[in-house]
Amino acid sequence: MAKVLKGIKLRLYPNQHQVDQLWQMFGNNRFVWNQMLAMAKEGYRNNPSSHFVNEYGMNYLLKPLKQEYPFLKQNDSTSLQVVNHDLAQSFKMLFKHQGGYPRFKSKWAIKQSYTGRSICQVIANRRMKLPKLGSIRTSKTGRVAGLKIKRYTINYDSTGRYYLSLQVEVSAPQALLKTGKKVGLDVGIANLAISSDGIKYKTFNAKWLKKQAIRWQSKYSRRRHRATIAVRQWNHNHKTLKAELDDYQNWQRARIQKARYQQRIANRRKDYLHKLTTNLVKQYDVIVIEDLKTKNLQHNHHLAKAIANASWYDFRTMLAYKCAWHGKELIVVKPNYTSQICSNCGHHSGPKPLAVREWTCSQCGTHHDRDINAAVNILHKGLKAGG
Repeated sequence: MAKVLKGIKLRLYPNQHQVDQLWQMFGNNRFVWNQMLAMAKEGYRNNPSSHFVNEYGMNYLLKPLKQEYPFLKQNDSTSLQVVNHDLAQSFKMLFKHQGGYPRFKSKWAIKQSYTGRSICQVIANRRMKLPKLGSIRTSKTGRVAGLKIKRYTINYDSTGRYYLSLQVEVSAPQALLKTGKKVGLDVGIANLAISSDGIKYKTFNAKWLKKQAIRWQSKYSRRRHRATIAVRQWNHNHKTLKAELDDYQNWQRARIQKARYQQRIANRRKDYLHKLTTNLVKQYDVIVIEDLKTKNLQHNHHLAKAIANASWYDFRTMLAYKCAWHGKELIVVKPNYTSQICSNCGHHSGPKPLAVREWTCSQCGTHHDRDINAAVNILHKGLKAGG
């Protein structure tokens, strides 16, 4: 039976000793990244024509590095190899002109993580055994019972919580029953997706949560500004005992509260997108969507926030892998002129302002809803391209 890789995310509840271990491992991974990057930069500075040290070469350097810095032995050894792999991939992307130059990692970054390839085991209900950490309390271990874990990642995010992300190997989902239906989808802002059948799916909106997130964002900015002023005044008046920004906890509480509201919004949006895409894959055998360059569209500052909230990229990504899993077909077409062409007679009526939501074809007299007409044209394009 075919196998596919799937991601599962669990909440971690480490004790104080395990928290100290986690932060030591976060720091060790960051240290290895910075050391390898510094050596690569120094080697290029001394001899620009020299060959780049690849992943195998960096792994060879790990042994002398551990001898020089014994604290690196506190890490899962595979996590340091993953650091080298990620750095080598960053340089490969740089050489292909698909990414920027790798940067040094800071210990002041709010989000911290490390990844390993060692064996993780479920040892009891809501208990897992992780390399170097031993038995640790988690959530919902039933989701990974009996599955082969390929790699694991432990994250600390801006909400102050720890998460365990697992890449597991599972049997490929069964193909869904064929319905014989085909649909074209036009994405928008007020409505996330408009189908060629005339159905409009609303964009996710959580007004109350957004208001709370904005409110706590303001509190965070104000409290941090006050703490910064207080630190400067204290350090100016006291030459021996210096204060630091982290000594003022009030702004950090606001940061965590703000981050938790933002995470709740993100989680609810993701849940909405999962339910919507699953429903579409169950209903239709062929789904045609437009190939939009979201990053380019976000250069329009009037629409950037609304486009980001709509999450077009996540919507397309979910449709892609769910169609592949369940034996359905996803066709991606270029969106050129789809809102300007009459879906009834094919007459090209020319560009229209965004404010124009309905129009009548001057050739055949058909009255169109702009979005539904675009979705029908997208469907026609996809069926023509797919044969």
